[in-house]
Amino acid sequence: MIRLILSAALVLSGTPAMSAPHPQVIAHRGASGERPEHTALAYQLAVEQGADFIEPDLVMTRDGQFVVRHENEIGGTTDVAERPEFADRKTTKTIDGVDTTGWFTEDFTLAELKTLRARERLPLLRPANTAWDGQELILTFDEVVAIAREETARTGRVIGVAPELKHPSYFAGIGLPMEDAFVVALERHGLTEADAPILVQCFEVGPLQRLKARIDAPLLQLMSVSGGPADRPDLTYAAMSTPDGLGAVAAYADAVGVETGMILPRDDMARSRPATSLVADAHAAGLKVVVWTFRAENAFLPLDRRHGDAPADHGDLSGYLQAFYALGVDAVFSDLPGAAVGAR
Repeated sequence: MIRLILSAALVLSGTPAMSAPHPQVIAHRGASGERPEHTALAYQLAVEQGADFIEPDLVMTRDGQFVVRHENEIGGTTDVAERPEFADRKTTKTIDGVDTTGWFTEDFTLAELKTLRARERLPLLRPANTAWDGQELILTFDEVVAIAREETARTGRVIGVAPELKHPSYFAGIGLPMEDAFVVALERHGLTEADAPILVQCFEVGPLQRLKARIDAPLLQLMSVSGGPADRPDLTYAAMSTPDGLGAVAAYADAVGVETGMILPRDDMARSRPATSLVADAHAAGLKVVVWTFRAENAFLPLDRRHGDAPADHGDLSGYLQAFYALGVDAVFSDLPGAAVGAR
């Protein structure tokens, strides 16, 4: 079974595994509701607010290094569009069947990406976060692990890392396979064992199945309300979330990471409907249940949790979280980890 409540493998020793609170709070790209996502500022604030994990999304550079960005397209999360020396690298690519125009990490070396500066991805919804635009560098996976270790030592709490492998089939198809490099990175940091303070995520199936044979670290199969894994056109996430589908997932993963609407669906007016049986079904299959993503803005909340009509105004995030906690979920991803900890 996955150990979302981790042993103190990084710095501490002898800490009881069940001493951490439940459910666990995973800072979604850091405290991304209050700082530009995937920055040191966001991760450090998340830990200060009580997060149990920090989450880096991993994409690759031209020279095969892992950097931390929500997508390999970085036009909206860095200042690359304002850099004349990189103007000729703007292009259109098809990523998992979707045509996307912009600048892509795989067209840059790590050294080139390190000249860029991070910026807020959702400035219209989170204008206050733009105050930190231009202050932070793009981080590597190694640097995020280092932040977790530094914060573990500083706080006396074990801070886990929850990396997501983004578009691994796409990267493999352009000659940048992720899995070997990722295993090497985990081995370098001593993060391959079952009690390691890490939770490895992916929306695809094959990478997790292959990782299962190579490492003992906890694995999480991500799912969404619609669609299916990019590497398995024969599968849908809806089929994977049935009792039989969850049983198949349990053969290689320790947890499922499901979108909020898979547990509390919404009707055509965006109002919450009664809960599905997914939590109970997953637990019956031996899987932990992690839910994504809890954000405070009305734009992301069901109609019954909104306050006012403005998309950027904050609604009843605490009440929404508590509804999921009451259903027995094991962990949540939140852009506002302080709110998730407070609701817990």
